[in-house]
Amino acid sequence: MKPQDILPDQQNDVQVNGLTVRKGSVGAFLASVRDWQDPTGSDATRAAAEADLCSLLPALHALGLFQVLTARDPALQQLIDGEH
Repeated sequence: MKPQDILPDQQNDVQVNGLTVRKGSVGAFLASVRDWQDPTGSDATRAAAEADLCSLLPALHALGLFQVLTARDPALQQLIDGEH
């Protein structure tokens, strides 16, 4: 399956279980994880990244992403599981 089979080029979001999932959500999640885990980042950057991660989690759970992938970082997995 190709990305355009899931979300055509001209479409920017999809409804999954009543949630709007925007194109780029997985990429935004990965970028936010990098900022959140960066030991040289400021507290403000890490806090903003964590807020972004938390806002993305419902949509990514609705997609089923975490039914097939787990985080290697236990702290990230706790955040994903809602245990933060």
